[in-house]
Amino acid sequence: MVKKANHPARGRISFGVFEADLQAGELYRSGFRVRLQSQPFKLLAVLLQHAGEVVSRETLQKELWGTDTTVDFDHSLGIAVNKLREALGDSADNPRFVETLAKRGYRFMAPVKIPEVVVSEVSASADGADPAPRVPASWWLAGTLGLFSIGAMTALVTRPPARLPYEINQATYSGHVLTSDETVESFSSSVSDGTRIYFSHIENGNPVLAVALAANGEISRFHLPSEIGEPLICGLSTDGSKLLVRSHLKAEPEQTLWIVPTLGGNARRVPNVLAHDAAWMPDGKRLVVASGNELTVMNTDGSNQHRLLTTQGLAFWLRWSPDGQRLRFTLRDPVRQTSALWEVDADGGHAHALLEGWNQPAQECCGNWTGDGRYFVFQSAHNGRHEIWAWQERPWWRGGNSRPWPVTGGPLDYQAPGTMPGNSRIYFIGATLEFQLLQAVPHSSQFTAMDKILSAASLAQFSPDGKWVAWLNAADNTLWRSRIDGSDRIALTAPPLRIFNLQWSPDNRRLALMGEEPGKPWKIYLIDAEGGQPVPVLNENRNEADPSWSPDGRSIIFGRPPDRMDNVQPKAIYQLDMETHQATEIPGSVGLFSPRLSPDGRYLVAMPLNQGSLQLYDRVTGHWTTLTDQAAGDPTFSHDGHDLYFQNFLEAGRPIYRVAIPSGKPEQVATIDNLLPITATEYRLIGLAPGDLPVVTARTPEVNIYQTDLGR
Repeated sequence: MVKKANHPARGRISFGVFEADLQAGELYRSGFRVRLQSQPFKLLAVLLQHAGEVVSRETLQKELWGTDTTVDFDHSLGIAVNKLREALGDSADNPRFVETLAKRGYRFMAPVKIPEVVVSEVSASADGADPAPRVPASWWLAGTLGLFSIGAMTALVTRPPARLPYEINQATYSGHVLTSDETVESFSSSVSDGTRIYFSHIENGNPVLAVALAANGEISRFHLPSEIGEPLICGLSTDGSKLLVRSHLKAEPEQTLWIVPTLGGNARRVPNVLAHDAAWMPDGKRLVVASGNELTVMNTDGSNQHRLLTTQGLAFWLRWSPDGQRLRFTLRDPVRQTSALWEVDADGGHAHALLEGWNQPAQECCGNWTGDGRYFVFQSAHNGRHEIWAWQERPWWRGGNSRPWPVTGGPLDYQAPGTMPGNSRIYFIGATLEFQLLQAVPHSSQFTAMDKILSAASLAQFSPDGKWVAWLNAADNTLWRSRIDGSDRIALTAPPLRIFNLQWSPDNRRLALMGEEPGKPWKIYLIDAEGGQPVPVLNENRNEADPSWSPDGRSIIFGRPPDRMDNVQPKAIYQLDMETHQATEIPGSVGLFSPRLSPDGRYLVAMPLNQGSLQLYDRVTGHWTTLTDQAAGDPTFSHDGHDLYFQNFLEAGRPIYRVAIPSGKPEQVATIDNLLPITATEYRLIGLAPGDLPVVTARTPEVNIYQTDLGR
């Protein structure tokens, strides 16, 4: 008779975006060949042929070097494994492909796809001898059925389901889908009724509400009241007729909620309610609202409120199970800067974390059940890259919950999975995030690209004497510094330290950094411009932010992160004495953040938590005054301290303004249109180059929605 058999050694094996040609000894990623030496490829071939199984070190020694070769096996195997992981973009700490099992060997853990071939099976013996004596048919049938039953039950209980690479298709093509930014608790959610996908889209630098046809990606815009700034979607009613939307325009975490008809009609505000997220209840008539640390169930008019759960942190991305019996959500820890998946019963009982200890520190969010209830999909970050993972919840007699497996495997950054009603189709954001630093042209409103050493930077700051520049590499957030001409270039930091902003000391010898290590608060670090280890300036388990040097370099002014990044700790501005390490609160600064000190040290500027104005503090008179009542972000003093630059993020085009100190009138300097021909979706003022030329980081990403079917 004839049967199908797999012979991986004879052809190609696919996994994620990779394909290994075992016969040619070549590895490809998204169709492009990846350079991989002979021994690491042999190692990959062996692991692929035994995917999902533990391959012992003894087996690897025999397969890679044979029994007659003398070699330092442990050292050589370690090199081969490291080279393989480097080619795959993998990590020993959080592996996606090659898993190390201490003292046992290695296992290829990703799903693989092997082409099927047909071979012949001959029932007679190969040498033509007579077959063995026959066993009575009844005995044979009974024995076969018994063995089959035992084997089937064993496989059912112990064997995880096989996973093949998923066919991922692009659903939108504008390139301007809004991405998530967990740092400021901005989760770009989308929902679908099966025919349309509703999501946030970037237009002229600002998010708007949009809808795309699932069949062809055609996009149209929703027109919303001006009060709904930067709309983010919370959910879609069960009948598909109403969207639940929240504003995300200002710095406070709690914003207004709105109900928006999907087929036209006026948006209606949920009265007397401020929240940072919400969802429809399974009955489609009520809401569950996340405000502060409370989850509250209420009617759509805000009435009949009752508490469901008090959480330790802010709860986001609220999603009900298909049967309406369980609510899952993402819980943000604002001090450790982590996010984890949690679950609670419909009556508020049995609240507990999911996947505890699976990823350290926890970086999971944004989970959804598929419409058929078969899978739970979520976003997880490993080594700085976001991927979509799936989790099949099995009954107890199949060993309980299975381990999650990756749905995506690069090369894009994948976020925010959504699901379709009634089936196992999912969709998600796929992003290629690109940055470009631009500098204003003297005596012009136009901008030009920065020098080539800053072509791959996401942030740059020039030293006070104008001779040095420090910048963040956009690829890995490492800090570098060099002379202004690119010479004397050195790396100052390495992952996993993540840097948010930085400032040179007045003597050009040190840098103050706002940075964060995984699972720890935002801290202010000092680092020598000639190199060395970053050193925290304070020993406290609190978030610190926005360092600004005094003119003599003996103290640092700093604040706390805004409520979006930390809603737990009170906010104020402090002066830190570098000798005594004592921090003193600036009088009248409670409720302010993001301080900047003028070069002469006389003036201090800061913002209230809603970023609705700029407040100026005269350190000679001790008085606070309102410098401007415009919405403001990223204030930056000119080199002589006579002017202050800031960006109005509420106004169309997000213009940059300059205002004279202490009481001038703001004058517009530039808008996003001045960046042309750069096609940026958004931009941000990050500092001033010598000559007080504004420097901006322009985001030129390619962000679209992609989809796949977990059931295929």
